[in-house]
Amino acid sequence: MTATRPTPAVLEGRFIRLEPLTVEALPELFAAIGVPEVFAGGYGGGPAGYRDNLDEFVEWAQAVYRWDDGNPYLIRVNGGPLDGVAIGTTTLADFDETREHAHIGWTAYDPRVWGTQVNPEAKLLLLTLAFDSGFGRVKIQGDERNARSRAAMLKLGAQFEGIVRRDMKRADGSWRDTAVYSILIDEWPEVRAGLDDRLSKWDGPVEFRER
Repeated sequence: MTATRPTPAVLEGRFIRLEPLTVEALPELFAAIGVPEVFAGGYGGGPAGYRDNLDEFVEWAQAVYRWDDGNPYLIRVNGGPLDGVAIGTTTLADFDETREHAHIGWTAYDPRVWGTQVNPEAKLLLLTLAFDSGFGRVKIQGDERNARSRAAMLKLGAQFEGIVRRDMKRADGSWRDTAVYSILIDEWPEVRAGLDDRLSKWDGPVEFRER
């Protein structure tokens, strides 16, 4: 099967749905992730990259998200009393059809849904899309300092590949070392089974936890 960048479309899960991100939806995204906790672990270049007002956030988002060469998504709650509420974003990008490589990244969630079914289902939806589109390796990475994010990648079933040293600049001008993980098509059945098992333990809809 030839790897092909998927056409942006709504991806609907049991608890969440991923919609192609638009500039018009950025105020909703700001309401979800425009808090210092999201940037503290390295998102957006780290704490110095935090934008505390909508205008600056929109300007930043228009420059950072992969609007042209990636598939950025807005994540909404699917069902329950919070149905339709925006709770984060994620992107499938860095498409290399010849080498069958893709990358899930630029991911951030409202802290009130950390540790819930949101992240495993978002990864299930995007990994399914990537592998169904013919890709054989999906990369996931994060700031080497972000222990919470790195633990989530391992829990997902991704394999640690190593540290890319002095990989990119943080917002404060320091250099970030990047921890790189990946999932291969041969590993996908086991990873998918693990995600399905995790999600089976959730009975009700997404609920907000206290920040």
